[in-house]
Amino acid sequence: MKKFLIFVFFILALNAKAIGKETTYKKELFDKALLDGKVVVVSSWIKYCTSCASQMKILNKAKNDFDNIVYFAFDVTNKEIAELFNVQYQTTLLIFKDNKEVYRSIGETTKELIYDALKSSI
Repeated sequence: MKKFLIFVFFILALNAKAIGKETTYKKELFDKALLDGKVVVVSSWIKYCTSCASQMKILNKAKNDFDNIVYFAFDVTNKEIAELFNVQYQTTLLIFKDNKEVYRSIGETTKELIYDALKSSI
């Protein structure tokens, strides 16, 4: 019984972290941001991924800490978007500047490293 309760708690915790994840990527908004000279960040996630939730939490804070950056996120099971960016894994982080990809990482959830990548792209 104890193992079952731990399992249920674990599943509920994963669901709680999944709340708030949504696909915000829209091609026309992505293209406009690049044309406007913005730095564009794209991250991928999947419903039950706790590292995705950790990365998104850092990126949500970064929205307040960095100007001239536009953020998009998408569910990695959306094959059309995943293929567009050649993304095969959740928690993939992409940064674009001057119409080209300047940074890519998989599984990065360290605030300092993500912020360093953002700073180097500005």
